[in-house]
Amino acid sequence: MSEAIRVYVLHENQEWYKPLQEALAAEGIPNTEWNLAAGQFILNQAPPLGVFYSKMSASSYSRGHLHAKHFMAATLEWLSAHGRRVINGKRALELEVSKVAQHISLQAHGLRTPNTVVVHGKKAAIAASKKFGSAGFIIKPNQGGKGQGVQHFSDSEAFESFLSVVTMDDLTVDGLLLIQAYIPPKSQRIIRMEFIEGKFYYAVQVDTGGGFELCPADACEIDPTRPDRALPSFQILEDFWIPEIEKCEAFLQANQIEIAGMEFLESEEGDRYFYDVNTNTNYNTKAEQDCPSSYEGLQQVARFLKKEWEIVQGVNAVV
Repeated sequence: MSEAIRVYVLHENQEWYKPLQEALAAEGIPNTEWNLAAGQFILNQAPPLGVFYSKMSASSYSRGHLHAKHFMAATLEWLSAHGRRVINGKRALELEVSKVAQHISLQAHGLRTPNTVVVHGKKAAIAASKKFGSAGFIIKPNQGGKGQGVQHFSDSEAFESFLSVVTMDDLTVDGLLLIQAYIPPKSQRIIRMEFIEGKFYYAVQVDTGGGFELCPADACEIDPTRPDRALPSFQILEDFWIPEIEKCEAFLQANQIEIAGMEFLESEEGDRYFYDVNTNTNYNTKAEQDCPSSYEGLQQVARFLKKEWEIVQGVNAVV
């Protein structure tokens, strides 16, 4: 009997996997989850045939899965060695867990990023914090996710006082911290652009009034009914276009990223700054439902995975 060909979803967070599982089932795609919070694979055996979609998140450490990224990297190495079809493979994982790698590649593709200093150690962090102006600066961990650990400081003195009561290990899981110019976003909004199959799908306007934790997944929503919200937390922008979209698509192609969210802010002066790439992207159901146009991020991903699954089936039927 020939081996059944399936879609395998590699992840470490059940809450984010379940909506995708439902979308795949709606498309009639046989699928299996590989939860890499723990597990094993036999190194001298070939992986099963199929399509493998990596949804490892930079925030995995915050759920007690500190080493899941290493297990994912090893698994992707194994899959790649056997020629399996992998979506968001090794290079995508490298960028997911390193904002330094993201910024370097964004700049290489002509996308403006905020002025940033990468530091290791408290003394270096304090020295770097003195380089910024009256708007202050933000700190963010190199391996972040969901906006966790991002904080704004008005001046170096406040930051030095803060560092007197915390350790660097409290602030960053890999020892690297980014000290970045704070750029007040126009109208307290940032924009998150979603890309599927490497192409722009839609843009979401995100309210930053509640802080820096801006994960769009339904499971992340902290308080969607906060009384001081003038607008929804997430709102799809119809007929959205900026000239950088083409550069974003080239950036994704160069880094073998097929499904992603890319975030930027626009300053009061109208300059756009790109600062985050999410290769484990999630979608906000309410924003999609409230939009007059028909957008279904997860179903679109499921259709893409179905197309790739059918290609793998066809190739192996010929063989």
